[in-house]
Amino acid sequence: MIVFLDGRLLPQEHATLSPADRGFTLGDGLFETIKISHGHPLRLDAHLRRLRDGAAILRLPLPAGDAWFADAVAAVLHANHLSQAALRLTVSRGPGPRGLLPPAPCAPTVLITAGPPPPPLSPARVVVSQHVRRNAHSPLARCKTLSSLDTVLARMEAQERGADDALLLNTDGIVAETTIANLFMVDSDGLLATPPLADGALPGIRRAELLRSMVAQERSLTLSDLRSAREVFLTNALSVRPLVAIDDHLIGDGHPGRLSTRLLEELTHE
Repeated sequence: MIVFLDGRLLPQEHATLSPADRGFTLGDGLFETIKISHGHPLRLDAHLRRLRDGAAILRLPLPAGDAWFADAVAAVLHANHLSQAALRLTVSRGPGPRGLLPPAPCAPTVLITAGPPPPPLSPARVVVSQHVRRNAHSPLARCKTLSSLDTVLARMEAQERGADDALLLNTDGIVAETTIANLFMVDSDGLLATPPLADGALPGIRRAELLRSMVAQERSLTLSDLRSAREVFLTNALSVRPLVAIDDHLIGDGHPGRLSTRLLEELTHE
């Protein structure tokens, strides 16, 4: 596999990072996961806009503009002859001395890797995490940071409890998202809703697209709301996944709903 590292294309086995890179030592950085279809990065402008927004929150100076990142993505796809893929764009603050304060100036590290897309997912059965809560008040709630240990722990908990994923509540006990996806619900009146960013939901790229293209509302959701819903589904850059059970409580009739089935069909034609 050929990767892009700080302006160069090179074999993955030759790509090395500094032991002092703050992405490794402190999780100080951001990433984007981008779906590649027919050789084209989908929603690249939106991903780069979110990257810039996250960098502004972290006060992390990006090394170049959108055109440079777009060219780098294209170079990785061309070098690996990839048509259908999942691409990861990672930016860390780069090497720094011991301690929390970053160097000034810093030299950010940019790494772009790509590989085969994940296989189709079966409908999800989730559990509500008993140990991890989403901090909706943290500025990091709006960023795809390299610091993912909360979601790692929640995903491990889900696996131990025999579930596909963990549903994360915020510190007020309100629904936020799962470990890797935003959440949408069709309520008993047929209205489509998703948790607002203020409740700790990540500003997902597909989430934003669905909010623009469908009659949907952002509103705070409780576990009771989800359990009484007609259907619930999960979204991220790579997938739409029906959610059919929460803590062994079936959603609707326990099968994918009409809307998520339609979105899955549309997904295959992206």
